[in-house]
Amino acid sequence: MFFKHDEQLEQLGNGILEATLAQFSTLARNQIALTWIIYDPPVPVNTGGALTPNAFWNHQVRGFNYRGGERIYPASVIKLFYLLAVHEWQQKDMVGTSAELERAMRDMIIDSSNDATSLIVDVLTGTTSGPELPRGPFETWKQQRNIVNRYLQSLGWEELDAVNVCQKTWGDGPYGRERAFYGELLENRNMLTTNAIARLLHAIVGGVAVSATRSQEMMDVMKRSLNPEELPKDAEEDQVTGFLGGSLPQAAKIWSKAGWTSSVLHDAAYIEIPDKRPYLLVVFTEGKANAQSREILPFVSGQFMEVVSGMD
Repeated sequence: MFFKHDEQLEQLGNGILEATLAQFSTLARNQIALTWIIYDPPVPVNTGGALTPNAFWNHQVRGFNYRGGERIYPASVIKLFYLLAVHEWQQKDMVGTSAELERAMRDMIIDSSNDATSLIVDVLTGTTSGPELPRGPFETWKQQRNIVNRYLQSLGWEELDAVNVCQKTWGDGPYGRERAFYGELLENRNMLTTNAIARLLHAIVGGVAVSATRSQEMMDVMKRSLNPEELPKDAEEDQVTGFLGGSLPQAAKIWSKAGWTSSVLHDAAYIEIPDKRPYLLVVFTEGKANAQSREILPFVSGQFMEVVSGMD
């Protein structure tokens, strides 16, 4: 595990969990998962990559998780992993860059565009969507589509052992070869854990994801404004209101990626509040009633902000 368990954080985290379950009657214990990382001084993150990867990973941070290793459908939070992969491919000259690809990378994260994500997955894997394929070509297609999974496993992070990162994100759902790739019972859906996402965010914020420069580029597209006048007018593109940024003061800074469907509501964020310890928070909720709520994630975020503000 990239973070160490800590008695203080365990007590605080469990207290927040109990307060959340008491506040929201629709939320069952098996419908929430979260990972919280606190950055004690000297802070090893958001330094522009000042630390070498070895120095960074040897600086173990404190953390708390609840069901952090549970595999859960991640919705659009998966796009962070495709962002990482496309930067890795570019770094190794496996794909070139273009104005159109850069536009898709931004729109995939900033607006959570599924169409942009479709292009990114095509570029990463050398595949395209379309009608069902004969068995032989389909086996080749499936092998290509698992290239991001193979890359993630090559990183050697134990938190990535249980993830599945190979599907596009959809509005109406997959058709043709894409539907066949999901499996008859959707057993091949994308799956993540809050611990896996926390480690990826930790690497990006630490400046050691692909490279310091590329980590900063990833940070740039994840940055969210907390100014109400600057939030997207389209609620479907607003990843602050109703999410972890929804209860933060305007003076705070947040870098995040949310995901939601009719049955899940998730957010993953790195947060800085003036004169307080920076922290990383990933919260997943499941269940149709909880997915409709725009109160649960701000409540959880506010609780963590409060305990961080109380730390000396």
